[in-house]
Amino acid sequence: MALGLAGLLPQAACVAVLALGPEPWHFSALSLGYAYSALILSFLGGMWWGLAAGKAASIPPWIWFAAIAPSLIALATAVPWAIGAAWPAPSLVVLAGALLASLLVDRELSAHGLAPDWWMSLRTPLSLGLSALTLAVAALG
Repeated sequence: MALGLAGLLPQAACVAVLALGPEPWHFSALSLGYAYSALILSFLGGMWWGLAAGKAASIPPWIWFAAIAPSLIALATAVPWAIGAAWPAPSLVVLAGALLASLLVDRELSAHGLAPDWWMSLRTPLSLGLSALTLAVAALG
């Protein structure tokens, strides 16, 4: 759990810079806060794929689609930046929502016996924490 909670430190640092740091650092904090959320969301999909692949014969087919969705959502949130539209606050809000929604997939993985018994006790505080910090980055940016 300690290593998992340490995974919240990069986003917490972005929040701290946005709240207390000098203005010239703000764009970097926004960019890194966005990138970290998108990276972790994509990582979740990879974890789901790995859990499913370990028991490929007995899993519901929807899990394969759920496992690729995080990377596609993360990529879609980069489009506004790529085309010069409003960014990053709307993208950060989408990422925070997707991180919260990831708990639904985690719960289903646990219910189907695809995740270890301790899975939800790890995933719940991490998803809630990163989602809240990502919303804070959006609000402060």
